[in-house]
Amino acid sequence: MTTVNPILVSLLLPLVGALLISMTGRWPNLRETITLVTAVTVAVVVWSLVPEVMAGGRPELQVVHLFGDLQIAFTVEPLGMLFGALAATLWIVNSIYSIGYMRGNNEKKQTRFYVCFAIAIAAALGVAFAGNLLTLFLCYEILTLSTYPLVSHKGDRATVASARVYLGILLGTSIGLLLPAIIWTYLVAGTLTFAPEGILAGHIDGPAVGLLLALFVFGVGKAAVMPVHKWLPAAMVAPTPVSALLHAVAVVKAGVFTITKVIIYVFGVDNLFSEPSSGWLMYAAAFTIIAASVVALRQQNLKRMLAYSTIGQLSYVIMAAALLKPLSEIGAAVHIVAHAFGKITLFFAAGAIYTAAKKTELSQLSGIGARMPWTMAAFTIGALSMIGVPPTGGFVSKWFILAGAFESDNYVAIFTIITSTALNAAYFLPIIFAAWFGREVEGGKDHGEAPWPMVLALSLTALATLGFFFFNQPVLDLESQLVSQLP
Repeated sequence: MTTVNPILVSLLLPLVGALLISMTGRWPNLRETITLVTAVTVAVVVWSLVPEVMAGGRPELQVVHLFGDLQIAFTVEPLGMLFGALAATLWIVNSIYSIGYMRGNNEKKQTRFYVCFAIAIAAALGVAFAGNLLTLFLCYEILTLSTYPLVSHKGDRATVASARVYLGILLGTSIGLLLPAIIWTYLVAGTLTFAPEGILAGHIDGPAVGLLLALFVFGVGKAAVMPVHKWLPAAMVAPTPVSALLHAVAVVKAGVFTITKVIIYVFGVDNLFSEPSSGWLMYAAAFTIIAASVVALRQQNLKRMLAYSTIGQLSYVIMAAALLKPLSEIGAAVHIVAHAFGKITLFFAAGAIYTAAKKTELSQLSGIGARMPWTMAAFTIGALSMIGVPPTGGFVSKWFILAGAFESDNYVAIFTIITSTALNAAYFLPIIFAAWFGREVEGGKDHGEAPWPMVLALSLTALATLGFFFFNQPVLDLESQLVSQLP
């Protein structure tokens, strides 16, 4: 009896869902039911792969062979399993939130929104499960193209202009830098298929290693390493559920996931960091963390502040990968999860505030905790996780990254973590204090909480942020397979 490959099912289901959503746009209740059912079904299929991967298996799917070693193929390994399960799970919560947000703000083109969201999730899963650089590149580009209509959703001139910045930077870096890096890799290694020991070992050395690494790092614009970060603040013109998709569910996670995967499965950790020419990556990540935190400190718009916070938090993952110690590599994987839970909570809260009170500036949030206690309680939890305060998931990931920094005696990383933590506190704590203990701004709109689906969603992600502090062992067990090959 032939069984259906769950990888294939997980990739096709969101596309089938997108088709059904497009056909039921005239019936909003049916359209959104299909969205939720599809999201839950995809999550169940993706999670069905976890036991096999935890047991050391590597599920595969060969789609089409092109020529030579080039093929469209998928393989599920620990890091991809983590990213895929995270994206699939958060799609459910984001869909619940989106229903409240899109209806609460009477947004236009809601059917197109749900269709593009489903396609973006399919692309994110394709990135997560890609078995080689060619497959990853194709899915990476589909993710960019499918999210452009979401970023430009409002359709006014300013929004479209910002969306073009988003599209221009991401396509420009991927085609101008990432694609040449992939071609170079194929020419010197003769393969693009990921391998645990890397595929470039023995094929490239000296300054060429540092140059090729730069093409990959800056070619993966979704990782937002400075100076290819400006697309992220530009994309804040998008509706808040899209911002959550960009920052927590798919887009930026696809970026740091890709760089981490390239370091481990393309360069090979021994090969890459035995070359002095690769040492710049640590400093680039450290600079991005500090600089983005300083810029976030100066922002007055809530979503822009959260955008620059994301830029800094992403480079924690890259810096942790660059430390090349088992503890820091685990910390990188854990931070992908912790940041996803915490940052999606913060964006959900920002969207709830906008929907209920039409407030977008930090100066308008004084005293809002009395009117929106559920929302601001969730925001507080998310902010504390970004700072790294127990008992939140952010504390766990920073603990592992800092432990890896001490293990490698890397004082640049230690200084960066401590300094950025202080800066995170400097821009988050005043917001929390003002919201709970400040006097409400006079003339404010009489309002309460946002629609209940939004409050439900942000409450669930806030609970996940807290729960991950206590229940993170499955992630540690899964990623221990990834780091077992490290020196």
